Amino acid sequence: MQKEGLLKILIICTGNSARSQMAEGLFKYYKKEWEIYSAGTSPKGLNPISVEVMAEKGIDISSYKSKHIDLFLKKQFDYVITVCDHAKELCPVFPGNAKYLHWSLKDPAAIEGTKEEKLVTFRKIRDEIENKVLEFI
Repeated sequence: MQKEGLLKILIICTGNSARSQMAEGLFKYYKKEWEIYSAGTSPKGLNPISVEVMAEKGIDISSYKSKHIDLFLKKQFDYVITVCDHAKELCPVFPGNAKYLHWSLKDPAAIEGTKEEKLVTFRKIRDEIENKVLEFI
């Protein structure tokens, strides 16, 4: 899906702690000229494991903050991408002619287990998101 010029993209999940933050970081890494934002329907704060697995790819998201979707309700986007089923159900309609995409991704933050088990899951989801971002670009 290519579109010339600057794109404005909003990525939405429930907590804006993992999936949407990693997607924001990956989009910004690959397409620095695009405007990329992420938000959550119920922001929970940036998950430190998200920061860790993104750093493994050389992408620093440590300064990212969880934001509520309400901050973006009056903004226009070219694409709104939901990355979890719950966010898709709650996704509002934004002004303009945004195209809505849905990437159903498992919540890595919901995984219980050891730190190593959590890292494995976060890496898997990060890599799934990276593949989707690259397909999109």
